[in-house]
Amino acid sequence: HTHTQTHTHTNTHVRARVRPSAWPHADRPPQPVAVAAMNRLNRVVNHLAAGTLEEGMWRKELLSAKKAILAMIDELNCNPILVRLAWHDAGTYDRKVQSWPDCGGANGSIRFDLELGHGANAGLVKAVNYLKRIKEEHPNVSWADLIQLGSATAIEHAGGPIIPMRYGRLDTQAKEECPKEGNLPDAYPPFGDGASDAARHLRNVFYRMGFNDREIVALSGAHTLGRAFKERSGVVDNGYGGETATKFTCPFHKARADKKDGVGMAGGKSWTQNWLSFDNSYFKRRENTNDLLWMPTDKVLHEDDSFKVFFDMYAKDQDLFFRDYAKAHKKLSELGSKWRF
Repeated sequence: HTHTQTHTHTNTHVRARVRPSAWPHADRPPQPVAVAAMNRLNRVVNHLAAGTLEEGMWRKELLSAKKAILAMIDELNCNPILVRLAWHDAGTYDRKVQSWPDCGGANGSIRFDLELGHGANAGLVKAVNYLKRIKEEHPNVSWADLIQLGSATAIEHAGGPIIPMRYGRLDTQAKEECPKEGNLPDAYPPFGDGASDAARHLRNVFYRMGFNDREIVALSGAHTLGRAFKERSGVVDNGYGGETATKFTCPFHKARADKKDGVGMAGGKSWTQNWLSFDNSYFKRRENTNDLLWMPTDKVLHEDDSFKVFFDMYAKDQDLFFRDYAKAHKKLSELGSKWRF
């Protein structure tokens, strides 16, 4: 893209799975798995410290931020909202616009109240607030990087693929650089782009960003994580708290990949039973039920002739889904980014 700088091209692979026991500080000895992961993280730090002193220090700070995010996720079970925040920052991208940051994308603009006030971003101020302390403690990590780091880390923590992320994004500096409202996909008609059906709407939105049908289906599989809330998207009657929770979003359900207790805030309605676990269970769904969500933009993925091919493939082969998802997620996370390194 013309807005991508051609300075030293550095791919920063931040890959450790570390699950500290508390946030922000662990208060009990790490388990064997955590020790192994920490050793691996230290090797990554040493490997990445090459290059200029400035770049080496920045990389260590980035890895420190990842450890802090992992600890926070493990304590708060906030995987889904971190993924949503990153998607909504990157998902405003328009490949036909050549200038930065007018093209939208992963530039950190979603941290501004103006963009958080867009209808599709209801509730995401919570995710920004989660990251503020980590940002304060890691000032050399840009907001754009921190937001995308949170998403990739949340996927890994939930048992999903390790995504070969690139870091070094520059931030927008003012609310005036926020994108216009209406670039993100809708769940139900009438669709904001005027599309007559869900398939055309998904293609309008994702083709604008440069994705194809296979990537659309792979990215949609991230709905294996998370819930919808009455107070946010308004597409369900299930709100905050246990009173209107489903049997899968009540406080006692074990939704995590490691089967530990905890769902964060109870309530809402999920797409899958284990909505804090990243797997291919989304592709084994076919209909809306009292306890699980299925919207027109989900249903079309197994009804449209082109989408259905990939939907069925991912239902049968989780490894294939993970490979395709990781590539599509990486692509999404770099849309519209301007690079420091």
